[in-house]
Amino acid sequence: AEKALGAKVSLCFSTDSVGIVDPNRLDHIAGLEALDDADLMVMFTRFRALPDHQLKFILDYVNSGKPVVGFRTSTHAFLYKTDSTKFHMNNTWPADLFGQQWITHHGHFDDGNRPLTKVNKRKDHRILNGISDFDAYSWLYHVEGGGWNLQGDCDILLDGNSLRSSHEEGGRLDKFPLTNPVAWTKNYLSHSNKSSRVFFTTLGHPYDFKNENMRRLALQGMAWALSREDEIPTKGFAVNPDRAFEPNNSGFGKKYKLNKRPEEF
Repeated sequence: AEKALGAKVSLCFSTDSVGIVDPNRLDHIAGLEALDDADLMVMFTRFRALPDHQLKFILDYVNSGKPVVGFRTSTHAFLYKTDSTKFHMNNTWPADLFGQQWITHHGHFDDGNRPLTKVNKRKDHRILNGISDFDAYSWLYHVEGGGWNLQGDCDILLDGNSLRSSHEEGGRLDKFPLTNPVAWTKNYLSHSNKSSRVFFTTLGHPYDFKNENMRRLALQGMAWALSREDEIPTKGFAVNPDRAFEPNNSGFGKKYKLNKRPEEF
């Protein structure tokens, strides 16, 4: 984003009491005040329960009508278990903003050892310039079918086909089919009657970003959200990283880069 779009990027992490990144801390994200002046919010978080003063930065931004990009677990960005005034943040809020809430997935078999989803283009779109079909390590999320539908004016760009499915093995494909949308655009109408562009993908396993198609999808989704799709080259943005990209596998506990401060990323 810094090279292709000339963007200044502010990264906001959950940190411990001395400022070390700790994604296992669910009630804190440092640096959210950057949203006051941001042109784009990119969300990739899971089951947070932020205090009011931090949540307000996110809600004020979304209500401003400025664009939003979301990845994977942001269908369940928040989980408030006891505060009934925020229960709507668990399901209603992500469904309204991104197009769907958390429902289920097809299973994370051999996580990180082999791809679990075949990604296919559904249509031509500027976001998909230079992107070809590819295999993703993300296990397929269910967002449509079996009584569930994407909400709002979602324009589906990519479909995913599950390469192994717990729902297939359990005989539940009537409710949870093997093929589901994995990337789309939509518009979100805020409570202040302002419309914002939203790009969302249910992809986002760390190993997905080793693939240039995924890196290009992320970057070009951001460009579209910013109404800068005319800047996307026919063959897509160059997405070669400046340094070796060696992500940790997905998972909980200590499956992240330890003893790092936000400024080290």
